[in-house]
Amino acid sequence: MDWAGLMRLGLRGLRLSPREFWALTPAELLLIAGLDAASPAMGRARLAELASLYPDERTTR
Repeated sequence: MDWAGLMRLGLRGLRLSPREFWALTPAELLLIAGLDAASPAMGRARLAELASLYPDERTTR
């Protein structure tokens, strides 16, 4: 983990106080900095792929 880089980002870039910086988790810091690795929304092709892999099963009562 690049602590020096994260500290520069938090203390200089985001102007957090040391107390605010150390209260954050690395994930929270990346999120507020806009650097989170959020996955893109699922597209139609991926939905179709998942539907073919895991089809709904009809049950009879």
